[in-house]
Amino acid sequence: MRDTREKLEALLASLATERDELRLQLHLLKAEAREEWDAVEKKWAHFESRMERAGKSVRLSAGEIGAASETVAEEIGNAYRRLKQSLK
Repeated sequence: MRDTREKLEALLASLATERDELRLQLHLLKAEAREEWDAVEKKWAHFESRMERAGKSVRLSAGEIGAASETVAEEIGNAYRRLKQSLK
């Protein structure tokens, strides 16, 4: 369970770093990329909120939390990478 928590914390930190870098370059984004940014920001807020709740919840198993979180984190990470590509 500790490994899962550490993995999720590392994943969250990595996504937060990517997010911060993109936010700094937001003014350069094209309109299309801006729409994707807005959509992924909604996912980010939801993901961050779920992670906080999951950390406090004893009803969900570590496996359930990990699997669900990895899927959402992967989607967010993919969107961040697409946005970075659009900045080049």
